[in-house]
Amino acid sequence: ITLALCAPAPAETDLADLGRMLFFDTQLSLHETQSCASCHDPARAFSDPGTNDLAGAVSLGGNGSALGDRNAPSLTYARLTPAFSEQGGEFTGGLFHDGRAATLVEQAEEPILNPIEMALPNMRPLRDRVLNNPAYVELFEQLLGPDALASSRNALQSVATAIATFESSPEFAPFDSKYDRYLRGDVELSRVEELGRILFFSNLVNCNQCHVLDTRESRAGEVFTNYRYHNIGIPVNRRARHVNGLGEGHVDTGLLQNPGVRDPGQAGRFRVPSLRNVAVTGPYMHNGVFAELETATNFYNQYLVGSEASRINP
Repeated sequence: ITLALCAPAPAETDLADLGRMLFFDTQLSLHETQSCASCHDPARAFSDPGTNDLAGAVSLGGNGSALGDRNAPSLTYARLTPAFSEQGGEFTGGLFHDGRAATLVEQAEEPILNPIEMALPNMRPLRDRVLNNPAYVELFEQLLGPDALASSRNALQSVATAIATFESSPEFAPFDSKYDRYLRGDVELSRVEELGRILFFSNLVNCNQCHVLDTRESRAGEVFTNYRYHNIGIPVNRRARHVNGLGEGHVDTGLLQNPGVRDPGQAGRFRVPSLRNVAVTGPYMHNGVFAELETATNFYNQYLVGSEASRINP
């Protein structure tokens, strides 16, 4: 039984509710084994649940064997990501590690048709599966109009719009961490936490050079990323490459894989991830090469702080 069959009456359902049903519905994948939640588990801040042989370093496809080459990023706070843009040679924003999706709707469309993810061969099977579910048909027509499923393209757009609406709900950006409550005056930080806060926002360790959007300290609504792109020389995840078959010699050119980027000098750059929910979203970095936060921190201390990291090759 899919979640859609247990849906509330259409009159009580909004577009975010429909998006929630679709987000957890495995029937939208070729083998009916994978949903959005398969790689974006709510219990892990909507990141990979880590249940495959690589502990979520890269994500498992719907066929139970295909593995990608990148770590599935958390979807928490994703709705706040600005559209991909470039100014003075500096690229900012966009969804995915290389910013290739300008909006949440574009991001939601891609995994459905990706051959190593949900793997539908084209848009037509998606429309057919939605049409086979009377509850979905009624909700789509009510919420997005009579043409919502009129064509395969319309169906994909409608499904992605509903999922993106769910991903834009407060559940994905609650701002309810201890730090948020500290800013509101609801709690006090421990001595160690306060020391960490001071260090984080200081120029001593430079965390705030990449992981702060608003450079003014103690601002509510901080997302802990500036959405920019950097190459810090992350090593190859040899174990992942052995399993996914790409081999250690394969080079993930990162930002250069974005269709909007032509400058070869951008190769090897990846968007700075948010540090929101970082305690539960490992393994870390775009390829999940670091299983533990401490290891990633040691790498950061060795190669990035005070180094000329921009000259490290991809």
